Amino acid sequence: MKYNFDEIIERRNTGCVKWDESPAVSVLGGSATEGLIPLWVADMDFVVAPAIQKAIRQRAEHPIFGYTYVQDDYYEAVISWFRRRHQWTIQREWILYTTGVVPAMSVAIKALTMPGERVLILSPDYNCFFSSIKNNGCEVAESVLRFCRNNNRFEVDWEDFEQQCADEKTTVFLLCNPHNPTGRVWTCEELQRMADICHRHHIRIVSDEIHCELIMPDHTFVPMGTVDPDAIILNSPSKSFNIAGLMMANIICQDAATRRRLDRAININEVCDVNSFAPEAVKAAYNESEDWLDALNLYLYDNYKALCDFVAEHIPQWQVMPLEGTYLVWVDVSLCCNSVAAYCDRLVQDAHVWLNPGTMYGPQSGEGYLRINLACPRSRLLEALERIKNTII
Repeated sequence: MKYNFDEIIERRNTGCVKWDESPAVSVLGGSATEGLIPLWVADMDFVVAPAIQKAIRQRAEHPIFGYTYVQDDYYEAVISWFRRRHQWTIQREWILYTTGVVPAMSVAIKALTMPGERVLILSPDYNCFFSSIKNNGCEVAESVLRFCRNNNRFEVDWEDFEQQCADEKTTVFLLCNPHNPTGRVWTCEELQRMADICHRHHIRIVSDEIHCELIMPDHTFVPMGTVDPDAIILNSPSKSFNIAGLMMANIICQDAATRRRLDRAININEVCDVNSFAPEAVKAAYNESEDWLDALNLYLYDNYKALCDFVAEHIPQWQVMPLEGTYLVWVDVSLCCNSVAAYCDRLVQDAHVWLNPGTMYGPQSGEGYLRINLACPRSRLLEALERIKNTII
């Protein structure tokens, strides 16, 4: 089946965070954001796969939306997906469900740490990593990624990573796999080295794998659960199938004792119930929408190539980082500014394009970078780039 990812869908005035509640309001004011192109939050402007729409409509035909019990066919869909898509065999009893990957992250930190302990991340990193760690009374430990020009990618500073793990206060390593915002898809060798170091220092690994289906050609996602059986995996089809608003995710944990602690934390955090529509959407995504996902990834890759070509020709001050996974492009704009936050504000004011400043993902490690969400129709992406070109020249 062919899918039309070029279709423009009007999302304003639908209660949409991306379009109706943009942070740019604080810069421009409410009415002035009408012509804004938002390329910030990780939310796609594409129509959801037909099978998911059909499943939601069928569920809505039953007029009662009460408390929902997740049934066996849900678990079967998850298990089948990871077995055939990623060669990872998951057991039914390993799966705990909750309302989202960010709540799952807070659950894992609560279950595995004591207040005052350190949780290690690879910085720059997803901004909710910082808040989830701090909200659970822990300290953020940052091992800053290095851009290696020889390999043309961000890489782990292994010496620093091991030093951070060796700190007796460090008890958990919170991994983003694939990595948001740098776009890295960690190789099996890199994941094994992370696991070896963490085991050497008795560090538990929690791996956020929400972007695991958004992989560019010539790259392969490796679940951390296939490398380290002790790792706790956080996953959801919400990003890859554009169903984040339905609120459902899974925590996958092989160890029964740890799983009991996680289950207890789910209930302490009161994120144990999901809505009536979410399990139906997940089943339709995993059982019936694989071809849609494959077509999406090709479209995203073509968007990335279009962005790279445009920047090379019209905005040579920018350096676009290689994109291996996710639909979030990391761009070095250090030649254009001393403060990336001020630079992004200027793009809002003058170009009416909203991008995320890199400092959201690390006050020091993210300075000089910005993040672009390219999960939108290509015409919209090119219009935004044209506006930026006309603004910075």
